[in-house]
Amino acid sequence: MLEDIRLALQGIWSHKMRSFLTMLGIIIGIASIISIVSIIKGTNEQIKENLVGSGNNTVQIALNQGDYEYEMGYTGIPAGVPVISQEQKEEILELEEVEKSSLYVSRTYAENVYYQNTALEGGAVLGIDEDYLAVCGYVISQGRGFEEKDYQEYRKVVLLDESAQKSLFQGESGLGKTVEIRGEAFTVVGIIQKLEAFEPVITSVDDYYTYYQDAAGILLLPDAAWPIVYQYDEPQNVIVKAIDTENMSQAGKKTADILNAGITDKENSITYKAADLLERAKNLQELSEAANRQLLWIASISLLVGGIGVMNIMLVSVTERTGEIGLKKAVGAKKRRILMQFLTEAAVLTSIGGVMGVVTGLVLVRFISKMSQTPAAVSIPAIAGSVVFSMGIGIVFGLLPSVKAANLNPVDALRRGV
Repeated sequence: MLEDIRLALQGIWSHKMRSFLTMLGIIIGIASIISIVSIIKGTNEQIKENLVGSGNNTVQIALNQGDYEYEMGYTGIPAGVPVISQEQKEEILELEEVEKSSLYVSRTYAENVYYQNTALEGGAVLGIDEDYLAVCGYVISQGRGFEEKDYQEYRKVVLLDESAQKSLFQGESGLGKTVEIRGEAFTVVGIIQKLEAFEPVITSVDDYYTYYQDAAGILLLPDAAWPIVYQYDEPQNVIVKAIDTENMSQAGKKTADILNAGITDKENSITYKAADLLERAKNLQELSEAANRQLLWIASISLLVGGIGVMNIMLVSVTERTGEIGLKKAVGAKKRRILMQFLTEAAVLTSIGGVMGVVTGLVLVRFISKMSQTPAAVSIPAIAGSVVFSMGIGIVFGLLPSVKAANLNPVDALRRGV
């Protein structure tokens, strides 16, 4: 085998230009496949991160009427939907897919929130329990968080994120200042920010509405103080943190099932539904892959062309080396020995092309990613598979010339080689 590889390398080196042109189809095919697979993988990771977030693994379970989220501020408290009990929360926490959970009430669009004459445009107002910040990955950047007495004594205190602070206070610190919510004065006791910064890429209207609320800012108050400005006994929404990203869908679904079991009025189409961002990400990934799979088939044509080129050059090589084959057979070389020699040469030729294709592909991935601002993630299985596949092409397309060489009659071969 080592002798066959040495002879193959010697033959390739002695016809450098011809060998390179033969490998060109393999190089282009392998480079194209690696580029496409890497772009697909990078795009899928971007889709997943864009929707799911940067490792937060949280799932929002909100009241819906039909296909739309129920707006408590416009339609009032729905009949037959009770406040979530402590027993239900404990049942949610016992789910194997759930790490943490929190209850909250909300107004999707902040209304009548002012600091002096400046209004908070858009954003949201939330009434949160003690677990909300930990579940959602918020930390206190200025001031303090809510204390136990804030809940027990119904204190009118609020937390702002940095977007809301910038909107209300025009770049100044809001700490210690007073904001009005529907005419009630609340003191800003803390500023919050995400523990892990996450900047979503907005590429569609759906993405805009998914992230608009966070971008416009949020204002948080203790849920005990919620009835001061809104309504008593509002049914809460739930946010759960799954143990990992892959369990987000199940965590959301099982939580929704627990909450829906407590709804007594089933006639108004009001149910708890999980915002299954992971499932949405998977659907977008499948759509992306379906489109890019066509490009893979087109790139594979280059490999087919490269394989035909290998077969052609090996047939030429057999013709050129007819005398050498006849001499080897005359001194006792068997068919298997001749067959293996030419198969090895074809495999070595395509393997070198495969390695060159991998290098070209990696350079191409970096270039495409930089020029198109498209994320890319190099796929190790694609690289390994490409090299193995290129060797397979050499064996498959080198088989016919090798068999032809092995079946040459030694007398005829010597006569034609003279």
